[in-house]
Amino acid sequence: MKKSIQKCITSVMCLLITASACIGGNVFAEVNSNPVISTDCPAYSQTGMASYANDVHYFSFWNSSDADYLAYDLSEVPENQREKVIVVWYNATGTFDYTVAGGGSNGIPSDYTIEVNSADGGVYPEDGWEVVETVTGNTLHSRQHVVDMNDYNWIRMNITGNDGKNGGNTSINMDIHNVSDGISDSWIFYGDSITACGMMNCYGTGFAELVNQIDSRYFPVQENGGIGGIRSSEGAENIDRWLESFPGKYVSVAYGTNDAWGNPSGTEKYYENVAYMVEKILEAGKTPVIPKIPYSTESAVGDNVPSYNAMIEKIYENYPQVIKGPDFETFFRENPDLLSSDGVHPADNGYAAMRQLWAETMYEKVYSADSEIKTVAGDVNADGEFNISDLVTLQKFILGNGSLKDWKAGDFNGNDKIDVFDLVMIRQEFVKK
Repeated sequence: MKKSIQKCITSVMCLLITASACIGGNVFAEVNSNPVISTDCPAYSQTGMASYANDVHYFSFWNSSDADYLAYDLSEVPENQREKVIVVWYNATGTFDYTVAGGGSNGIPSDYTIEVNSADGGVYPEDGWEVVETVTGNTLHSRQHVVDMNDYNWIRMNITGNDGKNGGNTSINMDIHNVSDGISDSWIFYGDSITACGMMNCYGTGFAELVNQIDSRYFPVQENGGIGGIRSSEGAENIDRWLESFPGKYVSVAYGTNDAWGNPSGTEKYYENVAYMVEKILEAGKTPVIPKIPYSTESAVGDNVPSYNAMIEKIYENYPQVIKGPDFETFFRENPDLLSSDGVHPADNGYAAMRQLWAETMYEKVYSADSEIKTVAGDVNADGEFNISDLVTLQKFILGNGSLKDWKAGDFNGNDKIDVFDLVMIRQEFVKK
């Protein structure tokens, strides 16, 4: 009997490995909260107001006048809330990667280390710092770093170069998020100038703050990957490099306005570029999110937007792993008064409305998806479909490495428990499909 069960498990595991490779291994999972744990904790630096880096206001920044450090005392944070953390820093420069569009940097740390210290809290330790990550030649205006903080009370960013030169001025906010239960609530929004202007967390109320207002359990890590003037081709050219420095889970791709501008015949190439980025995101084990291209009253853009958004519909159809972002075509068609005088870019209140719609849409489709999905036989991850992801999820559960979002959907033999026999039966149903 044992040999028979082992044979069944082996057969199912072989199927899972093969099928997972074909779909990029993407498995939707419940969003665990990754809250900020550093707000208003004791902050230290040699120059500038260190407390501006972690107060509740993202429009205030820590500004150094030379090579400097920014250190946080986390000793008062419960140890189980800082076993593993994400360090994320934000600069207010409006271009995510200044090497792509020929822009310039302004207060961006280019050379630095992330360091930890086990000293007791209360007094800044001058020595005992241990380097856990080293960055040189950085060209991005925000970065995330995963750090193991077991047995450590302090964390700091030690900056030696800025804007590609020694010393210089640094201008950043820095948060520490608890990811001890896994990185589940970390986002980056790649896109053009509409993203660059709309998804910064220092102009108005940001995406993370809006999600937190909807549900106080959550405060996402949120990076703005927008670069003004670029198209999907530049996104595709750089996506591999950008993903290498992003440890998070959700990746939004929001290009298309510049692709569509005066170019009615570029839809197929646009589809190829977006599909390439989606596949790279899936290969990296992350979840792609694609919104619709915004409507524009400028005819050189607006006349072409429907045909480009038809390509996004094609992406939705061909890549069911993609989460559908906000429908900005419908939104701005119904609210043209929220566009600026150029008819393309939103006005200030339009950008605020975009962030609000992002938060509401993602809360519905990601954070509270459980309440919106009907039970489907075999759909143990409760994403509304029975597919290979459910086989992977069930296998992990049986091996003690995961949980089920819909337990009853996995009880195929009706014996009120989940075991290998359910896995075999679900596998058989999958093969029939």
